[in-house]
Amino acid sequence: MSEPNTTSTTVLLRRGEVHSPADPFATAMVVERGQVAWVGSEGAADAFADGVDEVIDLDGALVTPAFTDAHVHTTTTGLALTGLDLSGAPDRASALALVRDFAAARPDDRVLLGHGWDTARWPDGLPPTRAELDEATGGRPLYLSRIDVHSAVVSTALLDLAPGGPTRAQGPLTGDAHHAVRAAALGAVTPAQRAGAQRAALAHAASLGIGTVHECAGPEISSEDDLTGLLRMAAGEPGPRVIGYWAEQDVDKARELGAVGAAGDLFVDGSLGSHTARLHQPYADAGHTGTAHLDAADVAAHVVACTEAGLQAGFHAIGDAAVTAVVEGVRAAAEKVGLARVRGARHRVEHAEMLTPQTVAAFAELGLTASVQPAFDALWGGEDGMYARRLGAERARTLNPYAALLRAGVPLAFGSDSPVTPLDPWGTVRAAAFHRTPEHRVSVRAAFTAHTRGGWRSIGRDDAGVLVPGVPADYAVWRTGALVVQTPDDRVARWSTDPRSGTPGLPDLTPGRDLPVCLRTVVGGRTVFVRPGE
Repeated sequence: MSEPNTTSTTVLLRRGEVHSPADPFATAMVVERGQVAWVGSEGAADAFADGVDEVIDLDGALVTPAFTDAHVHTTTTGLALTGLDLSGAPDRASALALVRDFAAARPDDRVLLGHGWDTARWPDGLPPTRAELDEATGGRPLYLSRIDVHSAVVSTALLDLAPGGPTRAQGPLTGDAHHAVRAAALGAVTPAQRAGAQRAALAHAASLGIGTVHECAGPEISSEDDLTGLLRMAAGEPGPRVIGYWAEQDVDKARELGAVGAAGDLFVDGSLGSHTARLHQPYADAGHTGTAHLDAADVAAHVVACTEAGLQAGFHAIGDAAVTAVVEGVRAAAEKVGLARVRGARHRVEHAEMLTPQTVAAFAELGLTASVQPAFDALWGGEDGMYARRLGAERARTLNPYAALLRAGVPLAFGSDSPVTPLDPWGTVRAAAFHRTPEHRVSVRAAFTAHTRGGWRSIGRDDAGVLVPGVPADYAVWRTGALVVQTPDDRVARWSTDPRSGTPGLPDLTPGRDLPVCLRTVVGGRTVFVRPGE
């Protein structure tokens, strides 16, 4: 885990709105030695004015805890920011045109890298062929990951670089073939390119009010050097904190690399978009049930090893059969090492999309954290979305049941899985509060908590992610839009969307309204982003 340097400067922020459970109507805050020292009213702030190094006039801005994105792939996020982005391509022809332009503009790149194509949104539903990619690149190596990063299309020249001779079959590559070509593509990225991509991703996160990211690394996703280099960078340069996870069934390796868990994208299955999520019943648009990488016995052995080593275990599980395997495996581990020890370790499940009432109850019983991505529903949910095409409307309506998880007492930690969906914390909160399936919606306040305090709790820290005295001074300052005015009689918080609120308020995130704009991000008391002109 990276711990950024803190600062000894004492700062008073005043004339704003401070989102703090210590004082629901706080307008000022003092930060000292990298921690929150005090929150309170404007009148009381006068007592601090002469004893601080800096006074920041908030001019009515909102101060909140910085967001935690609980699932990020930092290097590939940076490469997507600086490379070829196909997420906006409306069809195959447009995607190929973008590839041609990118190849022409990057004549010195050893491998051309792109991301974000999504045939589920293209009229013909067909990905580019290898021959089309060979023509568009002039025969150069090219790797294009699908939006879910569980499959890719590549040029012939990239296949020639991949060890082991991946299949030459036409169509998107999945499973081991995909891992081989991804390793070849990322292996061609120079250390300087990688560091530049990481800096770009972390700077972008800071500009969005994100103070912490959970890096989900692994041997099939990135590399050991990628993770250790990122952790060193985050510890030595101003920017968001980085919490590292290593997705391998090797507890000693995870500890050696500085990861807090042998967890993250340790694949039990794949993704729905690529037809590789493991299901109990076949896909509605394919005659199979997906791909299983680990079974319940594998899960149990890993959870036992991690629990005994004092590390978090965690698994990527999307399909209902994969989630069942995780639950059965964790329960078997609890029978061996004790339920209290398993619960205390706060093991986690990434994505956990296809849940049933039984698996939701099991998550609560076993103390599993659900590390989830509400933007998935915003992008692929609904009656006409990709989920409905893959599963049928009835099964699709059961996906991502956030309200049921909260009712059961399951801890939630929100993230983006960037670059699968963009870093966008307020958009993530909005997506959970306005889930495409109404019965799965949660309040703005609950969603905000899952995206701030939830990320800290998921790594075993219950003392952070809020603005109260004694906690790390990780916060963001926001310019907000329309407000719901607080009244003394009902004590409705000023920016709350919940009329029953008696606690600090939040922006109105009703779809169609502008999302808050980040003006400043601070990590450990050190400013890591200031919007130009502010």
